[in-house]
Amino acid sequence: MSKTETKSGVREDLPEETVARALNGLVGDLKRFQDGIETKLKQAEERVNMLDRKTLLAGRPALARTAETEAPHQKAFEAYVRSGDDDGFRGLELDGKSLNTAVNGDGGYLVDPVTSASVQSVLRATASIRAVANVVNVEATSYDVLIDTTDIGAGWATETGSQGETGTPTIDRIVIPLHELSALPKASQRLLDDAAFDIEGWLAGRIADKFARAEAAAFVGGDGVDKPRGFLTHTTVDNDVWVWDTLGYVASGADGAFDGADSLVDLVYALGAQYRANGSFVMNSKTAGVVRKLKDNDGRFLWSDGLAAGEPARLLGYPVLIAEDMPDIASGSHAVAFGDFGAGYTIAERPDLRILRDPFSAKPHVLFYATKRVGGDVSDFAAIKLLKFSAS
Repeated sequence: MSKTETKSGVREDLPEETVARALNGLVGDLKRFQDGIETKLKQAEERVNMLDRKTLLAGRPALARTAETEAPHQKAFEAYVRSGDDDGFRGLELDGKSLNTAVNGDGGYLVDPVTSASVQSVLRATASIRAVANVVNVEATSYDVLIDTTDIGAGWATETGSQGETGTPTIDRIVIPLHELSALPKASQRLLDDAAFDIEGWLAGRIADKFARAEAAAFVGGDGVDKPRGFLTHTTVDNDVWVWDTLGYVASGADGAFDGADSLVDLVYALGAQYRANGSFVMNSKTAGVVRKLKDNDGRFLWSDGLAAGEPARLLGYPVLIAEDMPDIASGSHAVAFGDFGAGYTIAERPDLRILRDPFSAKPHVLFYATKRVGGDVSDFAAIKLLKFSAS
């Protein structure tokens, strides 16, 4: 029993159960009060976090970007392409660099990452020297290749004899300047206003087609003036008298034609053993149509198709790249090349692709001016050999 004081001053005893119930009720009220405070604090914290996320959208994107962070970029790029509205770029970032500071002074914007990736994928899939060459990304205006063109001297020495000075190797520097490759597709504004039109797919396809054809032609026959230098534009000499800075050739044995299949075997073994392991034939479709009919002395075809889908055809056991910019078989032409192009030809390019929307120059059409910087040249003259269609 518990005692309590009444109004009359007389203390009365209360049952302990009554006191316990009162205390439990007080504890419950305090617990509910505490839970209410915690709930309010949690709701306030969630509202603050939501405001922070909206405020920090212009911050550097996370390493693993979700659809939520990618959607604003795509929406902003589509709005810019369709109507020239660049308001969506403000506060957004692309590949870690702010769009409105990277290129706004030049009047254009970097292409959306999805579009840029699509263009690169098509370029790698095209049948050009790019598929077998050495491709490097640079951030400068040129790319230098250092080649050791001579061997170091060595000699046998006796136990007590004096050692004489041996030869010192020399290094040759090959400079590959980067040139600007551009495309200028256009579309009517009415077509761009059509919501069902896949503007990014169309733009990527047009740019990829233009860039792929221009690159493929330059890597084979470019003169090096405001474009990459093709490997066929270098001086060619008989492989028996080959020297550095020239490409060696083997004669087919007949003027403008094959004199049997022996010349292809001679071409393969004109290349050094250190290069043959990674060797590839390069020719166009017309030449391939002639070569695949050639047989050895036992009547077996030299040409064999790939055993699996996507595998290249093989000639004398080496893969064949069909590059349509290679010359046709003609008198004195170098219609077939064989070599390790990964060592012999280097393509240098900047990884960025830029696009400028021009709605004024060709009204009512809208022009899209896309640019990319790329260069290419022979980096090892010993790694590529040619077949010349001549008697000698």
